[in-house]
Amino acid sequence: MTDRLIKGADLVGKGRRDVLIRDGRVAEIGSLTAAGAEVVDADGLVLLPGLVDLHTHLREPGREDAETVRSGTRAAAKGGYTAVCAMANSYPVADTAGVVEQVAALGKAAGYADVQPIGAVSIGLEGKQLAEIGAMAGSAANVRVFSDDGHCVSDPVLMRRALEYVKTFGGLIAQHAEEPRLTEGAQMNEGPVSAELGLPGWPSVAEEAIIARDVLLAEYTGARVHFCHVSTARSVDIIREAKARGAQVTAEVCPHHLLLTDEAARTYDPVYKVNPPLRRDADVAVLRAALAEGVIDAVATDHAPHAPQDKDCEWAAARPGMLGLETALSIAVLALGGPDDVDWDLLAERTSRTPARIAGLEAHGRDPQPGAEANFTLVDPAASWTVVPEGLASLSRNTPYAGRKLPVTVQATFLRGRATVLNGTIAEEIQ
Repeated sequence: MTDRLIKGADLVGKGRRDVLIRDGRVAEIGSLTAAGAEVVDADGLVLLPGLVDLHTHLREPGREDAETVRSGTRAAAKGGYTAVCAMANSYPVADTAGVVEQVAALGKAAGYADVQPIGAVSIGLEGKQLAEIGAMAGSAANVRVFSDDGHCVSDPVLMRRALEYVKTFGGLIAQHAEEPRLTEGAQMNEGPVSAELGLPGWPSVAEEAIIARDVLLAEYTGARVHFCHVSTARSVDIIREAKARGAQVTAEVCPHHLLLTDEAARTYDPVYKVNPPLRRDADVAVLRAALAEGVIDAVATDHAPHAPQDKDCEWAAARPGMLGLETALSIAVLALGGPDDVDWDLLAERTSRTPARIAGLEAHGRDPQPGAEANFTLVDPAASWTVVPEGLASLSRNTPYAGRKLPVTVQATFLRGRATVLNGTIAEEIQ
C-alpha cells in the first residue's frame, strides 16, 4: 500500500496538522514531509474520525432491487462513513449465524465500509421466540447488537429475556419503540395536521410508553438498551430521567427528525412517510437540544432504501422510510448550528465516537493518533451541494431532500488508509 500524506488538515481540537498514513495506520502527526508518499492537499478541510452509523438497512439478502451491501456501503463512504451497522430485517431475516456471516462477508468483499451485522431479537422478527442470539454472538460476525427494528419487541417477557441474555456477554438490545396496538392503521403523526388531512394518526405515546417500560426493564435486569430513532419531546424527558438515575440506556435520533416536520405530509408525497413519523416543530426543537446536550447520544441515519414500486404509489400503500447515508452529515451540521457555528468536536462525538462505542467497534470512532487505524473523513465546511437523486450512490431514489442545497461536502473517506472516496468521487478500485 502506498504511503499517504494528508497535508494541512484541521484536526478537531488540534489545529492544522499533517497526517502520514502507512500500512493502513497513522504513522505520524505534525509538520511532515515524506519522500514517495502520495500527497492529499487538505488545506481548508476538517479531518473527522470516520462516521459510524448505528442504523442502516442494506436490504441484502432478499431485496437487492432496493439496495445491496455494495451499493449501500458505497453510499456510506460517499457520506463519510467508515462503518455501518446493518439491521436484521432482510429476506431471510438475520436471525441465524449463517445470515449474519453472509452480510459481514459481503461487506468485506465490497470494501467500502466495515459492515457490522445486527442480529434479530426474535425469530423472523415475529416477537414470539428468541432468535439464535448466542450463535450469532459467537459467530465470525461477532454480533453484539440485536434488534427487531421495523417491529417493536412489544412482549415484555420476551424483552426481559433478551436483555438478560445479552447481558451475559455485554451485548445490547436496540429497541424500535412502538406499541403496536396504538398504531394500527396509523399513517402519520397524530395531531392537527393528521386531523386536517384525514390520515389516521400515530400518537407520540406509542413510542413513549415502550421507552418508559424498557427503561424500567433495563434497570431491573442491569442490561443495556438502546432506543432507535427517538422522535418525541416526552421520549427525551424519559431518557433524561433514566440517565440521571444511572440506567444503562442510550438513544439515537435520525437526521430527518432533526429537520423535517409533519407539515411535509400536506404534499401527500410518500417520500415523507417514515417510521416513526415526522413530528411537530416543538419535537424537532427538543430533539436538537437533546442531541447537543448529550441526552441523545448519536445521530443514526435509519437509511431505508425502497424500490420505486414501494414508494411511487399512494400514501397509504407506500412503505415507510427514506435514504440517509449521503445526506446525514449535512443535516447533522444544520442541526448543531450550521456550517459557520457548528462545534466540530461535538459533531464528531455524536456521529462517530459515541456510535462506535455503543456498537463496540473499537477500531472506529477514534481521532487520528500514531498506531491507530486510519479510518477518517475529510470534509469541506465551506462547500455546499445540491441533492440530485440520480447522482446518489444508493440504488434507490427516495430522498426527501431532492433539489435541496445542503452545507458541507465529503472530499475524502479513508478506510484503514485506503481511499474509498477521493476528491469527492467514489473510488472504483480501492487503493
